[in-house]
Parts: sequence; C-alpha cells; structure tokens
Amino acid sequence: MRQYCHIKKTEEIKEVSRMICNQCGKEIPVVNGQAREGVFSADYSWGYFSEKDGERHSFELCEECYDALLKGFRIPAEIEEQW
Repeated sequence: MRQYCHIKKTEEIKEVSRMICNQCGKEIPVVNGQAREGVFSADYSWGYFSEKDGERHSFELCEECYDALLKGFRIPAEIEEQW
C-alpha cells in the first residue's frame, strides 16, 4: 500500500510518503519518495476473460513476504541475474 503527499510546485506532483507491505503490515522506509528496502510492487488491470474484468489491483510486498509467496509456487518463478 502506498500513501502519497502532494507537492505544490508549478504543477501538482504526487510523491510516495509512506509504504506498507500489504501482507504483513510492515512499514517500508521511504526517503524522498523512494523505498529504502527491496519492495515488490504489483499493479494489474484484469481483462475481458476474467471474473475481475474492469478491476485494477495494486499492492506492495516486503522482501520477506515476497520470498514466502515464491515458496508456495508449484512451478518456480523465472529468476535471472541482472548484474
């Protein structure tokens, strides 16, 4: 879950002021609108062939909850090194 504050400059800008893991409720440190820990963010719009057609779901998971989610998969997620 993200909470935003409004910054007034020449135009109104939203900046993340608070971030909370939707699974465990842990508050993730935020400095200058940026998370200071690893966070998995999901933002998905369901389509026509879904029971959720027209709904948009978004959430954040801390790294520990993300790892727990992956452990429940029957088929492992594809993970590749980026560095």
